[in-house]
Amino acid sequence: MECQTVINKEIRQRYRKKPHLFVTAVQINLETDGLVYQKWGSEQRCNKGDWIVDNDGDVYTVECQSFERTYRKLSPGVYLKTTPIWATMMTTPGVINTKEGKTNYKAGDYVVANNEDGTDAYSISSDKFNLMYELDSTPEQEKPTCK
Repeated sequence: MECQTVINKEIRQRYRKKPHLFVTAVQINLETDGLVYQKWGSEQRCNKGDWIVDNDGDVYTVECQSFERTYRKLSPGVYLKTTPIWATMMTTPGVINTKEGKTNYKAGDYVVANNEDGTDAYSISSDKFNLMYELDSTPEQEKPTCK
């Protein structure tokens, strides 16, 4: 039986990023008060220590602790997301609060969380999601207990 969590009448399922899809990233190790930019229909913010990520041409920032917890270094500047994510295909449009700002999504897009409880979340289009993620096939004994 696969792990699922029901939230807001939607089913959140466990996925993993496909292992051949790495990102390039650099940590913002500069004396700065942060950076403000526009993306996903809203103002985004990042701080000293956060990461600038290039995910196959899609450039965005990831909060420091989230990046360090979810990515593994392959070589200088090259990282792979190794932790599972929990995702729900949305049936209506909306907005989600992220660690960097707010992200607008459309019906059919996915809301993705780095944590099973739905925290550390963001949204991604259905096309990108299907290219990047696959249902987690980790053996059941290695998965955390579903709630």
